[in-house]
Amino acid sequence: MSYHSGYIAILGRPNVGKSTLLNHLIGQKLSITSRKPQTTRHQILGIKTTDDAQFIFVDTPGLHKGGRQALHRYLNRAAQSIVQDMDLIVFVVEALRWEEEDDIVLSYIKNASCPVILVVNKIDLVKDKDQLLPYLELVGKKHAFGGVVPVSANKSLQLDTLLDLLKAKLPESEAHYPADQLTTRSSNFVAAEMIREKIVRLLGDELPYATTVEIEKFEDSKKLLKLHAVIWVERDNQKSIVIGKNGEKIKKIGMQARKELQNFFEKKVHLETWVKVRKGWADDERALQQLGYIDEF
Repeated sequence: MSYHSGYIAILGRPNVGKSTLLNHLIGQKLSITSRKPQTTRHQILGIKTTDDAQFIFVDTPGLHKGGRQALHRYLNRAAQSIVQDMDLIVFVVEALRWEEEDDIVLSYIKNASCPVILVVNKIDLVKDKDQLLPYLELVGKKHAFGGVVPVSANKSLQLDTLLDLLKAKLPESEAHYPADQLTTRSSNFVAAEMIREKIVRLLGDELPYATTVEIEKFEDSKKLLKLHAVIWVERDNQKSIVIGKNGEKIKKIGMQARKELQNFFEKKVHLETWVKVRKGWADDERALQQLGYIDEF
């Protein structure tokens, strides 16, 4: 029996469900999700190993137009840079919607030399299923795709069909990573992202892009994980928003993050958080590099 293994980029405009797709494909919460566009800021590698294949998925920030800050320029560069280095590309779009930013993503994908699979996500939200087939036919003609698969990542619908197609398209190769490895990302990174997810979900309307998280202390023992996390904001008034009246917001962020961290690391977690101001970090190339945003791979 031949073995298949390779790297698969998950590309798409913001908020089409790329991170949800990755999490459900690998069967583990790895990439953070929210309803806010640009929740994913890093290339996140998730590994799924089976008896006859190893799928190495790379979740990317959503490609989008505009955005003058250094952070937004970085997000676009990060998503664009991997097109030439993949064995496969999964291009994710939303059922019954095609926007200008989808065309932007497709313009980069057309330069790829590897096969591209079009994944039409969120089919569970389509009330009139008769509309779906014409849409699939329409978008399927926009490029010489290696296949078109309608799915619901959130409901895990058609994901086995997608995996079968991806396996057939992957090169014959030995596994690149040990069978029990989930990601190449450090535990520090995973912890910081889980905390940032709670901030985005609780404060996304007030602080959509102004926060990031840095782990200053990570002490892992057999039964207890001790974490000290700094939540960085850009202005003093943002600090008060994160803390909340009488510390209510920061307490809620900590409680929700600790619960998620305990589920992931499968042990008790002691989490302490601080909120600090670093003026203009999102538009400072040096600050972005120090916070882990530049030269990730």
